[in-house]
Amino acid sequence: MASTLKNMFPGNRLLTEHNLPLQEGKVFIVTGANSGLGKELTKILYSKHAKVYVAARSESKAKAAIEEVRRLYPTSKGDLVYLHLDLSDLTTIKKSADDFLAKEQRLDVLFNNAGVMTPPVGSKTAQGYELQLGVNSIGTFLFTRCLNSILTATASSAPPNSVRVVWVSSAAAETAPKPAIDFSNMDYARDESQWQKYERSKVGNILHACEAARRSESNRNGVLHVSLHPGIFPTDLQRTMPGWQACLVKALGKDPKYGAYTQLYAGLDPRVENGGFVAPHGRPDKVRKDLCEEELGKKYWEWTEKQVERYT
Repeated sequence: MASTLKNMFPGNRLLTEHNLPLQEGKVFIVTGANSGLGKELTKILYSKHAKVYVAARSESKAKAAIEEVRRLYPTSKGDLVYLHLDLSDLTTIKKSADDFLAKEQRLDVLFNNAGVMTPPVGSKTAQGYELQLGVNSIGTFLFTRCLNSILTATASSAPPNSVRVVWVSSAAAETAPKPAIDFSNMDYARDESQWQKYERSKVGNILHACEAARRSESNRNGVLHVSLHPGIFPTDLQRTMPGWQACLVKALGKDPKYGAYTQLYAGLDPRVENGGFVAPHGRPDKVRKDLCEEELGKKYWEWTEKQVERYT
């Protein structure tokens, strides 16, 4: 209920297309940018002359989105580039990162926006992980890890705290069961509801963001990590939700561009702190205490590293 009220009455939007400075010369990756919040974010960045890599699994859908955005902003001096990314297959992710690295010398912000929500029961990744855990948490972690070198290199000459990784979580993380991560059941041999699995996968985004922030500070690599709850919006993310839930989202939700504002603030506002959490539609907030607890974050990070080590 508290999350719903925050979404309905979020206060002033601190960073939008109306006060965002020009982004000419900057390079961004937006995962899942072919639709929903990712596409809305891409529109704003491209309208400000940024170069945006539209990272998505479907080339046809991504290129259709690229053409749509180009038509909307014909005078933009930026660029839109398709980058194949399939977060459900760990064997393909390093190649996606390498394709980007072969073309670019910098990466200013990685927006980890792509995700899945409550897919059909039994849905799994190519490696056999429950789909939400595999895509939202493990695949996203691997992609970020493969891009760490260029993020660090960019941060070495960029303004302080301007190079960032934005981990898109959800208010669902705060309703996850306790313990938020059950290391004795990562394969879900003891079954849980699809919604609980989604909650835990989005807890993973917050844990990864907080632990990455701690590691970036100890290594002094200059990369800022932040997680967020974008808000409630009717998008393709709810396509597999039960009908009554999808109708509720449609009734309570706002225009997806407001979710882009949350990400925009997290990725580009100078007031954002390393390891922080951003709430709708772009303001600092706090999460449930255990979701950023250091011991849990370290343990989950190390567990995820073991899952991806053969694919790096």
